Amino acid sequence: MKKLYQHIVNISGNVITVKAPNVAYGSLAEVVSPGGSSLGQVIRLEGDMVSLQVFAGSRGITTDSLVRFLGRSMRVSASNGLLGRVFNGSGLPRDNRPPLQDNEIEIGGPSVNPSKRIVPKNMIRTGLPMIDVFNTLVESQKLPIFSSAGEPYNALLARIAMQAEVDIILVGGMGLKHDDYLFLRHTLEEHGALSRSVLFIHTASDPIVECMLVPDMTLAVAEHFAVNENKRVLVLLTDMTNFCDAMKEISITMEQIPANRGYPGDLYSQLASRYEKAVDFDGAGSVTVLAVTTMPGDDVTHPVPDNTGYITEGQFYLKNGRIEPFGSLSRLKQQVNGATRADHRALMDTMIRLYADCRETQEKQAMGFRMSEWDSKLLKYGKLFESRMMDLAVNIPLEQALDTGWEILAACFDPAETDIKSELVSTFWPKRTGGRAADKG
Repeated sequence: MKKLYQHIVNISGNVITVKAPNVAYGSLAEVVSPGGSSLGQVIRLEGDMVSLQVFAGSRGITTDSLVRFLGRSMRVSASNGLLGRVFNGSGLPRDNRPPLQDNEIEIGGPSVNPSKRIVPKNMIRTGLPMIDVFNTLVESQKLPIFSSAGEPYNALLARIAMQAEVDIILVGGMGLKHDDYLFLRHTLEEHGALSRSVLFIHTASDPIVECMLVPDMTLAVAEHFAVNENKRVLVLLTDMTNFCDAMKEISITMEQIPANRGYPGDLYSQLASRYEKAVDFDGAGSVTVLAVTTMPGDDVTHPVPDNTGYITEGQFYLKNGRIEPFGSLSRLKQQVNGATRADHRALMDTMIRLYADCRETQEKQAMGFRMSEWDSKLLKYGKLFESRMMDLAVNIPLEQALDTGWEILAACFDPAETDIKSELVSTFWPKRTGGRAADKG
């Protein structure tokens, strides 16, 4: 029988407190007031005093409003009917289609037992050379995309969602502007990727508690498809900083003792419990997580990116509209790039080394130093590398990207200047057409 209470002890912001024994943390309640009803979630227990975050806000709620505890935590439908659908942070439809209630599963469960995990060994192709060639995304990997405000991180996620060679895309949006939500939805729809996608979107105007539900709801559905449907699932989350800010706002409302820059003391464990959902299941599918983390003031030491870096297996830095080759890292790339093509690792290392030399030459040029012939080659190489490899508009398969890398090297250098092994040069160096290899830049 559902428990009913009709005396609210305290109302603070969107948090109400009621005296109720034997209530579980994280469980749901229905709050009925003269203005209507709304779900609430238990966010604090102190003896018999239960604090609820009301989804629709506390406006209209009075001290004699009815609180009915449902005896369960938040659930979401997990079925193939989700595909092609868009929901809010509470799991209710945003697409004006009927709600789904079949095969409901609880969200926010524990991460997978390590004994059920297998060593990551499969590459996820994205069509982006800066990922596929230089920082390969590996199935079951957890990677953040560190970005400052104004960078096209949602456009990057949309590109990855359209092109990633996976079975299902799960998009979790937190604190999105309405225009960003529409961009993600319309981009997937126009390119035929919405039919294999499920979107859980919280916009900046939605109740803040729904922002905190989005990652758990998205990851619960991802686990269902991976375990029960044997699917390769890619989870795209944006923006985890908004998720952490929602936690901070609620903890301040609850008068919890703040830690670094006002964030709750369990920030690390809250982030880790979500990122650790990335897993390659033994005998089933996999869950891979890419999550945007914006850096306030472009500060990587901010608590959110700082804590994230200790949890994840590398990071992508989005800077000046490109994935920056320096600082970006996929710690699992060596698990797969040795089996792609014989030249992959050698070409990757050589191109990054030469681009680092180019950056130094650009600094010398800016200070007015005289440019040598070698410096001129490096500057030419840098322009070709940026336009044909780093530009996010480039969309080519891995093998074509590797061929392009060889073409760039041949257009700027002689084989001996690259220090690549002669057997690789003899196999992959482009054939000369009238002296030097053709310059397609």
